[in-house]
Parts: sequence; structure tokens; C-alpha cells
Amino acid sequence: MSIRIIEVVDYRDEWPDQFSQEKAVIQSLFSNDNVEAIHHIGSTSVKGLCAKPIIDILMEVKNLEVLDDESHLMGALGYLAKGEFGITGRRYFQKGDIQRSHQIHAFLSGSVDAKRHLAFRDYLIAFPHIASEYASIKREGASICQNDVDIYCDHKNSFIKEHEAKALDWKFA
Repeated sequence: MSIRIIEVVDYRDEWPDQFSQEKAVIQSLFSNDNVEAIHHIGSTSVKGLCAKPIIDILMEVKNLEVLDDESHLMGALGYLAKGEFGITGRRYFQKGDIQRSHQIHAFLSGSVDAKRHLAFRDYLIAFPHIASEYASIKREGASICQNDVDIYCDHKNSFIKEHEAKALDWKFA
């Protein structure tokens, strides 16, 4: 059995370009108007923030069933469709197996989950001291998790939940 390596690296200047290239390919793949927006989210979208070197993408769609019907198209790009993958109302796709390079989180446009992801990203960009605190937590989590993604995520969870709530209040209050 292969082990997924949990590696947190310093910010890389190529991450925005990697997102832009992937976005263009995804946009060319779908001929209908179901995909309303494609956003760069996650730590790789926050300049200066350390991250696992995986490009997180948020895709906002009008209809999840249409996306389900067309999810086979993502296979042509090397993505594996994983369904909701633990979050109701999401469609999750990963590119690469154990050491993935990209992951897509698709939600209905304007959904609470889409807003949550975007607000958290924007909050970290607007408040660098919060991003710095998050970086410390991420590095600590990577050092203690022994490549167990559940331990890594659990280590970050309370910080994320606290600051997602603050981000939503900040962005939408």
C-alpha cells in the first residue's frame, strides 16, 4: 500500500499560473453553460502562505446533476470523480492518485459552501497575520501527523472553523 506524503512547502510563485492553465483547460472541456465560475482556493491561492503543493479549485455550477452526467469528461484530464466525498452537495475530483496535483470542489453557485471557501481565502489574503498563524498550524500538523491525512486535517480543523465563521461575518456582514 502506498502512503500519501503530507508535505507542506513554502509558497511557490508558479501556483497561480498552474491554476490559470488548469482553469483554461477545464473551461474548454465543458461546452454548456453549467459552469458559472472557476476559482483558485486553498492555501496555494494565498500569496506567501505555505501549502501542500496541490492546486485547489472551486467550480460553481448551476446544476450538480448536469455535472454528474458530464463528470466522465474530467477523466480525459486525468481527474477521478469521487462523488460528494464526505460533503453533502459537493462533487469532488482529484488529479493524481496518492500524490495528487489538483483537486476540484464543485458546488452549486452561491451555495453556503462556495461562499465559505471564497470568504476564507479572501480573509487570509486580507489579514496576513491570520495567514501566518495558519501557516504555523499547518507546519506543526505536517510534522506530527506521520503522513496521516486525518490527523493533519484534525490538527487544523478548529482554526479553520473559527476563522471561516469570522471570514463569513467579515465578508457578508
